[in-house]
Amino acid sequence: MRRSLRLIGNLILMVILFAILFTFAMFQGGFVSWFLFFSFLPIFLYHLGLLLYPMKRWHVTRRLSDNNVRAGGKVSVTIQITRKIPFPLYYCIVEEIFPDSLMDIYYRDKYKYVNETEIPTFARRLKKILFPWFKRHITIPYELNRLPRGDHTLNAIRVRTGDIFGFIKKEYTFPVKHQFVTYPSSYELQIKEQLSSFEQGTTTSFSPQMSQSNVVSGVREYVPGDKFSQIDWKQTARKNEMMTKEFEQERSTDTVLIFDACAFEGINVLDFEGAIEMVLSLLNTLQSQGANVGVLSIGNDVIHFPTHKDQKKLEWVRQHLTHIRPARERVFSVALDQETDIFNNRPIVMVVTTHIDDPVRQSLKKLRQRMGTIVVILVRSTVISRPNEDGIIDQLRYDGFSVCILTERELMKSKIEVDI
Repeated sequence: MRRSLRLIGNLILMVILFAILFTFAMFQGGFVSWFLFFSFLPIFLYHLGLLLYPMKRWHVTRRLSDNNVRAGGKVSVTIQITRKIPFPLYYCIVEEIFPDSLMDIYYRDKYKYVNETEIPTFARRLKKILFPWFKRHITIPYELNRLPRGDHTLNAIRVRTGDIFGFIKKEYTFPVKHQFVTYPSSYELQIKEQLSSFEQGTTTSFSPQMSQSNVVSGVREYVPGDKFSQIDWKQTARKNEMMTKEFEQERSTDTVLIFDACAFEGINVLDFEGAIEMVLSLLNTLQSQGANVGVLSIGNDVIHFPTHKDQKKLEWVRQHLTHIRPARERVFSVALDQETDIFNNRPIVMVVTTHIDDPVRQSLKKLRQRMGTIVVILVRSTVISRPNEDGIIDQLRYDGFSVCILTERELMKSKIEVDI
């Protein structure tokens, strides 16, 4: 509405100027007055044409080089503008409207801000000034770099133009929607001890299990990608939700990664991001060693990914870690007691968390009675003082737990040594 009123005001101004010059030429007469009138006539006609020029009929498109990238990566973007009427335009300002999700930037040195109360953000902006004149096709290439983790949507492109004198300014926002996903980044891990020693002298290796089993050991919720023939229709009808048969081999997991995605008072966003990257790094490293790895994510939704021998299930974990946010309505220690009953073959358990308190320690002690070796990987800042947490860590180590603390010093490296 405001834009329409502005255009009407500009049109009235141009008509008044035209009328004044015409009246002056008619009453004054002579060469000078008519020269002024005819000199202004092309300017008047151009401004009139610019006012009536239909910008909204432009065809604006956007192309992305990739729709799936890793955090810290880049995407090449090309904006293409096509207009049927080659009306001369002195200038044209093309602006990409970025969502709030892209106002954060990714880089390894970001963890140096882990102790700051406010994490710096990046005012991502793209404004290109062009001088198209009679061009019908306009191409604007640019790059989106240092992309943060998450699902991002580019919704619109704003175009501004006007005359050389600044009397007329036109603007139109073209709804051009594109979505792309930035997966979490990962580290190159060097695990010093491969967890080969167990209690009572037993030994476990990370070799993949080659045996096949058709013995049904239970049921679980349906996960996209499960075979249609494995659906348990009786349990589905009883619980009114899709249930899938779970075979013995699915429960035969060498290693289980438990991710604490629950929020707590004083949670640090960068600590949480580091924990996400650590879960993905551990998953990639253990798989490369031939381990059969499962993931249990405890957050707003408690999700169990049984095994990850195929790329589809690994992709589900990556997608889950891409969109996960700290859960405010769940307590990790309580959920840990409730959810770990699904594992009954005493696997190696790695718990990745950003906070340890006494309820978590008690839950870990209960978990150890049912599981095999438990390793706790704590991602936290060095400056934030948590004396109670330090005491609990000492108690865990005294009880025989392996606790590995990763600080911002380690997280700023591309290769991390995990001492477990």
